[in-house]
Amino acid sequence: MELVKQVEVNIDYILMLIKKYHDSNCKDKEILVAIDKAINSSLQLRSKKELIENFIATINTKTDVNADWQRFVKEQREKDIQNLITEEKLKSEETRKFVDNAFRDGVLKTTGTDIDRLMPPVSCFGGGGSRDKKKQTIIEKLKAFFEKYFGIVDSGEYLVK
Repeated sequence: MELVKQVEVNIDYILMLIKKYHDSNCKDKEILVAIDKAINSSLQLRSKKELIENFIATINTKTDVNADWQRFVKEQREKDIQNLITEEKLKSEETRKFVDNAFRDGVLKTTGTDIDRLMPPVSCFGGGGSRDKKKQTIIEKLKAFFEKYFGIVDSGEYLVK
């Protein structure tokens, strides 16, 4: 019986490849292919693919890969949470606290009344279950946000302002 060795690809490995790409003066396209393959082979990194690709697009000769990655992630995370709050008309402070707690705890809790506290006022008695649909949409968007940034956000760096 043959043992299959599985190597877990994480963000540190991707950043190492990005640094190698940067050191080649952004000319070695084979490294980009290796990065793409590594992202696609990791379940944890697939949700972060767009974020990583957008960061690679910003690289130039003055880039400090690790420091600029952290700055890029913070800025992008802030834009994304603000867009989510605006699009879904969520309560800003409550949403930020909810997301901060999810990153701290390592899990996004979608049961209970926590999501209801974030939501804008929606009639519970409106026809067609519009409140439930709205809540489900918010949960899906929060999950996508959480998966995108979980594991690459330093704990202790909160969104609450």
